[in-house]
Amino acid sequence: MSIQVDVQLRRGAFALEAAFAAGPGLTALFGRSGSGKTTLIDLIAGLARPDRGRIAVDGAALVDTAAGLFLPPHRRRVGVVFQDARLFPHLSVRTNLGYGRVFARHRPDPAAFASVTEMLGIGHLLDRQPAGLSGGERQRVAIGRALLAQPRLLLMDEPLAALDEARKAEILPYIERLRDEAGVPIVYVSHAVSEVARLATTVVVLEAGRVAAAGPAEAILRRADLVPIHEAEAGALLDMVVADRDPETGLTRLTGAAGQLLVPGPARAPGARLRVRIPARDVLVATERPRGLSARNILAGRVSALTPSGTEILVEIDCKGAPLAARLTAAAVRELGLVPDSPVYAIIKSAAFDPAGIGTLKPPVAI
Repeated sequence: MSIQVDVQLRRGAFALEAAFAAGPGLTALFGRSGSGKTTLIDLIAGLARPDRGRIAVDGAALVDTAAGLFLPPHRRRVGVVFQDARLFPHLSVRTNLGYGRVFARHRPDPAAFASVTEMLGIGHLLDRQPAGLSGGERQRVAIGRALLAQPRLLLMDEPLAALDEARKAEILPYIERLRDEAGVPIVYVSHAVSEVARLATTVVVLEAGRVAAAGPAEAILRRADLVPIHEAEAGALLDMVVADRDPETGLTRLTGAAGQLLVPGPARAPGARLRVRIPARDVLVATERPRGLSARNILAGRVSALTPSGTEILVEIDCKGAPLAARLTAAAVRELGLVPDSPVYAIIKSAAFDPAGIGTLKPPVAI
């Protein structure tokens, strides 16, 4: 499944000119407020009409101004989940979910209903009213309703923005399952770096109505010049596997191409595949392997690039094929004598890892 977008729209002083293509998984539209994220969602959903352009899912056009084609929202088979769940307050969860099936082109499938409720963990809520649900539960029901309409594309417009941290932590694992198991491409709007880092397969960065960059999440989020909310949030995404857990310290040992990491957080089964985000601001750099240090994570690598970023320099480090990034002052770079291919050690404290930012990845398919 894939989506192709190439559109232009002008509304008063605001102009949107966006083009990108993305494959399966979750595509995050990321940028400041007012950068055009929600406008782009409205264009894909059919809630707004572009001045010029084309939007297609798997090659099938939803809108093509050159051909005079504009499918109305009800013919697009696009599911939309908003910031607020927008459930019918007087109906049960079961009946709210049934409204998704009303819009499906095919006959309602009891197996699909059971699959969706199991995947989202809402089977025990079916006979309850929306008023008796938590914010995270309401959002899961809204996602289930959208999925039961059998969409070929799912749009999620800042679905966690109205939730507190506890409710966000509750719903994030379900969105991971949705990304990996539902078989429906997702376009997801957010301005939260940690959220995008945990969930996104592809990231599209919007600035003032234009696409500043688009590509794999691990490549885009490593670049400080493309993280528009707070440049210090730029960092690396590492693909790691759970080895074991130390019950005394509560730390989990992860292994990957870069080496070994000790991280906090809930227990995970050995062999589980995780995505770990390491913000560049939390990485120290040494030219010799440190001794007598409290930090538990020391990874060997070589400098692959030095990129000025304001008054600092983003130092990119290749750790046996796994990329890391560190933000250093120009003075530190000069005093350490760092140049491309310099051997270095990247140092990360275990306490620097945010457990909420450690996401689950689907294991690779065996060939």
